Amino acid sequence: MRPLIPLLLGCLLVACGDDTPLTSADGVLPDGSRYQGTLADGLLQGEGRLDYPDGSHYQGRFRHGLFHGPGFLQYADGTIYQGEFEDGQLNGEGMRIDSDGTLNGTFRHGLLDGTGSYLAASGARYEGHFAQDLFSGQGRYEDEHGSVWSGEFEDGQMHGLGRYTDEDGSLYDGAFKQWRYHGQGHLQRADGSHYQGQFRRGRYHGEGTLTQADGTVLAGTWNNGRRVRDDKGQRLPDPLELALLGQERLLQQAIDALPASTPAPELYTLAFAGDGQQSVFLREADYVSELLSRAFGAHGQITLVNHRDHLADRPLATRENLRRAILALAERSGPEDLIFLYFTSHGSSDHRLALEQPRLALEDLPATELAELLQPLADRPKVVVVSACFSGGFIEPLKNDNTLVMTAARADRVSFGCSEESDFTYFGRALFAEALQRTDDLEKAFELASATVAEREQADRFEASEPQLWAPERVLERWRLITKTRPGAQP
Repeated sequence: MRPLIPLLLGCLLVACGDDTPLTSADGVLPDGSRYQGTLADGLLQGEGRLDYPDGSHYQGRFRHGLFHGPGFLQYADGTIYQGEFEDGQLNGEGMRIDSDGTLNGTFRHGLLDGTGSYLAASGARYEGHFAQDLFSGQGRYEDEHGSVWSGEFEDGQMHGLGRYTDEDGSLYDGAFKQWRYHGQGHLQRADGSHYQGQFRRGRYHGEGTLTQADGTVLAGTWNNGRRVRDDKGQRLPDPLELALLGQERLLQQAIDALPASTPAPELYTLAFAGDGQQSVFLREADYVSELLSRAFGAHGQITLVNHRDHLADRPLATRENLRRAILALAERSGPEDLIFLYFTSHGSSDHRLALEQPRLALEDLPATELAELLQPLADRPKVVVVSACFSGGFIEPLKNDNTLVMTAARADRVSFGCSEESDFTYFGRALFAEALQRTDDLEKAFELASATVAEREQADRFEASEPQLWAPERVLERWRLITKTRPGAQP
């Protein structure tokens, strides 16, 4: 919301009026403004219109040369106010519209002050109390994604006691400070876990109890989101340190589980969930691995995941783990095999795959670097699927006669569905949970998935993501051979 500077006009028309109570006037003021309306004692009085040289204008009531009463004011930048004026200022019930949005309510001295509403150009909205154009007091704010804050506001921010419901279905009741959980509160997450206790800057901090979705209870003292002492006051080891100690062992176990190739054409898979801050990527990677094993007879599989709750029991989705996993796939597979690699995460407009593990500083993975990492598999027919925003930008660096590349979006478009409570992204669901249940044909599955995604995006009024496909015939032939010879395939 943009503050509106109070407007005060001392528009005295000296030498252009007389002593009659009301006269009509149509003339130019010394500052170049043009006035059409009535006068009294040489002052703008009654109904009139004032046009300024910069293109702004006022139409409405005047008193003693000032805007006073109902009126309409439009500024040169397009800002509009319609409502009550008093002594040249916005005062009383009115509506102000500018490029940021629309304010409705009671104005005092040019600013919204009291009960009112705000509708942002983005679709966000607020209803409640204002002080000097800012949210202040009791109110309700809903952003353009459907997340809702209700309760106490101060200086334009959620501050005090209130409730927050996010688009994922998570619910928080308690104290806030500058929009973040701060103080005593209760958080119910979309995954079924819940926390009761103290927060600081949006994280568990102080005494509290976390009940996980499986019923496990973790009580004690928390520091910046991590439990550091149990309910008896005993210090706990840092799970990140334990995870780092165990990463090499976890990855080696996954590599050791890869069987060697046989003379028959076989399928090897790698699933990679890059962003550990949302559970959808973990769920999707695990589903894809399970589907490729159950329905397509995968011979060997590796899954690398980042997730806040799986530091110590899963190989992390890092560059080095990916490099070693790719080397292992190159060593264990044969030229007659096919490698299926699935990458799911957030993506950036400069075509980088997000690598996020809470409390670890990981650099995002550019498309060009992924192409370099895949070099050990250069002579293997392979399918690479990238489910991320702007993932179409991965096609050019990755494509060749041995590499089919399928992406969830165009190089300049975002994709959808990456929320905490979701089991799939839009594209992941459409391709793996739906299209590949209906057909084994990769090109046909892509067409079906693209159509499904387009329908859902249109229903949700999202800009079309437009999934992309590079499909060399050599890889399609190998995929068809794999599906025909897999265990249980129909002759």
